[in-house]
Amino acid sequence: MMFAAVEVQSLGVISLNLWSILFSLLNLVILFVLAKKFLYKPVKKMLNERQATIDASYKKAEEAELSAQKSKEEYEKRLESAKDEADDIIKNAVSTAKAREKDIIADAKEESEHIIRQAKENAELEIKRSQEVIKDEIVDVSTKLTEKLLEREINMENNKDIVDSFIDELGEE
Repeated sequence: MMFAAVEVQSLGVISLNLWSILFSLLNLVILFVLAKKFLYKPVKKMLNERQATIDASYKKAEEAELSAQKSKEEYEKRLESAKDEADDIIKNAVSTAKAREKDIIADAKEESEHIIRQAKENAELEIKRSQEVIKDEIVDVSTKLTEKLLEREINMENNKDIVDSFIDELGEE
């Protein structure tokens, strides 16, 4: 029986009080309304602002990436254009150098042909002068020989002596 008495007493402690439940529910609703107004809305507002900031950062990052991509593409186009331009400049320089080389070779050939012609003309003039000098000397020698022959009487011994003296004179001159 002792057990029964303890059970009765336990039921009295657990008893339900309707006003206490209503008051607890009213406190819970007021606490919920206050929490919603002073905690949830500011926190939600702060989270929304934070999300907006993050979204703006992502948008700026995407724009920066697109801008960087465009810059990279433009840079690659300019680089390709610069390479093409450099190739054109090199080709033009090579063709100009080849043309200049041909001109220089042609000028050198023309100059060498001119020098050769000039040398031939000079050689021919020297040959003609030498021939004239030789002719003049032959004429002089012939005249001297004739004079010597005419001075002396013509005979074989005299002829021999005249020719020998003439040769000696030529050797001395």
